[in-house]
Amino acid sequence: MPIDATQPYDPSNIFAKILRGEIPSKTVYEDEFALAFHDINPQAPAHILVIPKGPYVSWDDFSAKAPEAEIAGFVRAVGHVARENNMVAPGYRLLANVGQHGGQEVPHLHVHLFAGQPLGPMLAR
Repeated sequence: MPIDATQPYDPSNIFAKILRGEIPSKTVYEDEFALAFHDINPQAPAHILVIPKGPYVSWDDFSAKAPEAEIAGFVRAVGHVARENNMVAPGYRLLANVGQHGGQEVPHLHVHLFAGQPLGPMLAR
């Protein structure tokens, strides 16, 4: 169910639990700014989630409140994960859902990386 991205951060969300080690994940990358792991319900042959280690509800929250070093570190981590998982050629999709209309289901910023097949247009018209 989509969430309201304007609400305060909820430390009981599933990604916060993964960051604390309370729920296991199949980690592909971790540094001081980000954790990347395989999605448990993949929507493409390669589907990796990248989350910041800080308590940010959405991309909007992160871009407004995170320090510059954390923003740069997270964006670099996303690029590193794509490169290390051979997604750059022939291409991949990067997606961050925000709020109810964006289809965000977990109140912790997360970026989806999809690859491994032609992904087609974003929205059907």
